[in-house]
Amino acid sequence: MDTLKEGNFLEDYFFDTYTDEVKESKVYVLIIYDIVDDRKRNRLAKFLQGYGFRIQKSAFEAMLTIKLYNQLQKEIGKFATDEDSIRVYRIIGKGQVTCYGMQDVTEENEVIII
Repeated sequence: MDTLKEGNFLEDYFFDTYTDEVKESKVYVLIIYDIVDDRKRNRLAKFLQGYGFRIQKSAFEAMLTIKLYNQLQKEIGKFATDEDSIRVYRIIGKGQVTCYGMQDVTEENEVIII
């Protein structure tokens, strides 16, 4: 586990990803969170809608440019305190998602934040 900033950790998982070989201009991210305060949780959800789309009550998916990904990483930490948890998974390479139960069909749109 590598430390990013105070209290934030980067965990290594065994995905078949080779970051040295990937030269993608966009990255797929999965953001999941558990925020104790309702008001702060709602603000985070509105913030994340500017980047991607909600897939579950406390989960968002987004396809971002590297620039937007870096911007997200800089800003998202302000929503968490010691009693909260926000996890941003950057998924590189090929992967597979299997969904069961209720599924929302969403179109992939490029998101521009002004």
